[in-house]
Amino acid sequence: MKTLSLLRLKKVLKNSKKIAPVKWNKALRVVPVQNYINYMYDLSKNGFMISTKSVVNDNLAKYFPKIKFIESDPAMDQAGDIDYLGFVGKKAFGIQVKPVTAQSSFGSYSVSERMKASFLEFENKFGGKVFIIFSVDDEIKNEEVVQDIKKEMQRLKKS
Repeated sequence: MKTLSLLRLKKVLKNSKKIAPVKWNKALRVVPVQNYINYMYDLSKNGFMISTKSVVNDNLAKYFPKIKFIESDPAMDQAGDIDYLGFVGKKAFGIQVKPVTAQSSFGSYSVSERMKASFLEFENKFGGKVFIIFSVDDEIKNEEVVQDIKKEMQRLKKS
């Protein structure tokens, strides 16, 4: 991956606002360039992938010790935004880990809406829903997702 200087990154972001899809234009106009820079920094600092593993293996696994979590196939993560699968019998639910700054990086634009189609495709293939976990320093910040996953596990066990 090519590294961009801060000045070049700001220029790229300003230009991307001009050529963005119409439905993103409003959100992109109101989001300061610094938010994008913070988001990209959070994704890349100290290897966000290591952080993703820790969120799942060190935190989520404590809530669900009987669930086998496996990393998704790299092709699935690229196409479907799925980092991990949690298996309940022969079915699975998906986990996508994002830095907490992703919640605000796109203004009022919902991260889950952007990925809605790929999440639906996952659900059709594996039977379970996909959950987004927002993290800071390897900790789950949207803790309500744990209850949502518990409900999904019950649903998958019944089906």
